[in-house]
Amino acid sequence: MKLEILSLLEKNSRMTDAEMATILAADAGAVASAVHELEADGVIRGYNALIDWEKFGQEMVTAYIEVRVTPQRGQGFDKVAERIYQFPQVQACNLMSGGFDLFVVVEGRTMKEVALFVAEKLAPIDSVLSTATHFVLRKYKDRGVLFGQQHKDEREAVVL
Repeated sequence: MKLEILSLLEKNSRMTDAEMATILAADAGAVASAVHELEADGVIRGYNALIDWEKFGQEMVTAYIEVRVTPQRGQGFDKVAERIYQFPQVQACNLMSGGFDLFVVVEGRTMKEVALFVAEKLAPIDSVLSTATHFVLRKYKDRGVLFGQQHKDEREAVVL
């Protein structure tokens, strides 16, 4: 049941225990208990709203930054990643395979603000060898949610 609860909450974190119980054909008390246990165990790390800032009229700039770093002796990439994710502009920081080491998601009000963050805060960190910044120009879909115009299903119905 816990896997099903996690799947439901991932799609809609506002879903109540009673709503999940109805969908899962389970007891609401059992669902509430399972959710509490998942929170206590640290499996559920938080509940976030996915906001379309453009639609609200607030400009936000998102940048995806590829970072190459020198791992720290005895601590690998963890110490460098910890230093980077402490900045409030950093929304996500992930260790990656491939041509770069860390993938950092940064948000700011303007491209200049994000660029200054990279130039003044991120790039000067001792272990950082290089950065490559990619600005998001338009969001079409984020975490399964469509942004902007709703997708129109243009498939034709087939009758057998």
